[in-house]
Amino acid sequence: MHRGGGPYIGLAQPLATAGFHEFFMTDSTTRIFLDHAATTPVLPEARAALERGYAAWANPSSPHAEGRKSRALLEEARATVAEVLGWRHDVIFTSGASESIEIVAARARIAGRAHGATEHAIVLHAMGSNSKVIPVGSDGLIDEAALDASLAEGPALVAIQMVNNETGILQPLERLAPKIREAGSLLLADCAQSASKAPLPDADFIALSAHKLGGTPGFGALLVKDLATLEPVGGQEKGYRRGTQDAPSALAFAAALAAKPYDMERFAALRARLDEGVRSAGGVVIGQDSPRLPTIGAVSLPGASSASLLVQFDLAGIAVSAGSACSSGKMKESAVLAAMGVAPDVANGFLRISFGPSTTEADVDAFLGEWQRIASRQKAA
Repeated sequence: MHRGGGPYIGLAQPLATAGFHEFFMTDSTTRIFLDHAATTPVLPEARAALERGYAAWANPSSPHAEGRKSRALLEEARATVAEVLGWRHDVIFTSGASESIEIVAARARIAGRAHGATEHAIVLHAMGSNSKVIPVGSDGLIDEAALDASLAEGPALVAIQMVNNETGILQPLERLAPKIREAGSLLLADCAQSASKAPLPDADFIALSAHKLGGTPGFGALLVKDLATLEPVGGQEKGYRRGTQDAPSALAFAAALAAKPYDMERFAALRARLDEGVRSAGGVVIGQDSPRLPTIGAVSLPGASSASLLVQFDLAGIAVSAGSACSSGKMKESAVLAAMGVAPDVANGFLRISFGPSTTEADVDAFLGEWQRIASRQKAA
């Protein structure tokens, strides 16, 4: 029940789901974690699978009995990942979505390169300076006329993420993928934020990251529809990635996917609550009229500073971010918001709020209580 003069004023800090907030205890104060798009705690199912993998500690490439046991677990994990995701093609295990994207950008057997203007920073780096940038509209969605013009220039690897990691905006890949394929091009979809939360798109390459969905950091996968479209390098993973394979993390990744802890209806209600509370205190919801994944909310307090907001929430015991964990610490202007044409005063006060399996309504209300206090102080200043 809300107390105080406004709908979110006077809220006591909520108790979290048992077993989650023990990771975020400081001086006996319970913290609230709302940065799951950066990373989410390892799920119990993944922890159990990890221990099972550690018990079979041998190198999966070794020919002896110990190695064969580890290999069997690795292939069990590969089969589970494909089955849970409904993927009927090849699964290459990698160190995460960034490496998966780099592999495809460097080795896809097609001449051209193009990418959306709001892609994760790794895409800009991996695709290179000659990659054509496909603009987005103010709604954050790919400009389809510009995509058509780019496709008309010849076959290319086209990188378009399914869900933006800063705004949660969903690209209509179900509509874009067929036209990309009909043009003789290949689609690389970054699904780090959407895997296990939404069906996979019909892409030629899909990049996944385990730690975004309850697996271990430093592990992920590249899903490949046709290995003939990718240049091999020899070594492990069917000759497409060198290095000792990590069977324990593969098992943990598979277990996290199989756990399916994401109730999207519940998250949609939480995000609607977040949006309403932000707006009622004079804030802005970025991309509010666009299709969005319910686990990510992009909000702004116009006239405020993202850096200042981060500090104030952290001191209040609430962990949020100002965009991608790969770049938010640098506190540079968000390239995503700039590509969308978001006004500078809105972009400067941007925060990303993201939910995970343990996020509760009380967590969202605690954030909104602090949001309203900060907004009130700003008005009074």
